[in-house]
Amino acid sequence: MKDMQAQLEKLQRDAAECALIRDLATDPKKRELFAKLAEHLAVLASAVEQAIGESTAATSLLICRPSRKNVDASLTELP
Repeated sequence: MKDMQAQLEKLQRDAAECALIRDLATDPKKRELFAKLAEHLAVLASAVEQAIGESTAATSLLICRPSRKNVDASLTELP
């Protein structure tokens, strides 16, 4: 999970740097190129962020999920 978080942070930094270069570029072609790069990196960062969220949610479900044995025992104890 730490590796995915590090990759997310790198993608976000790279997207921000490309956006800065885009804003500073005087050549229209370079401005367009860095705008596309910034957008692409932002989309990738969003996908990684979503994957981290899904992975965290799945891990939480596994940790919090009661075992089948406990569920069966609680059902037999009902009045």
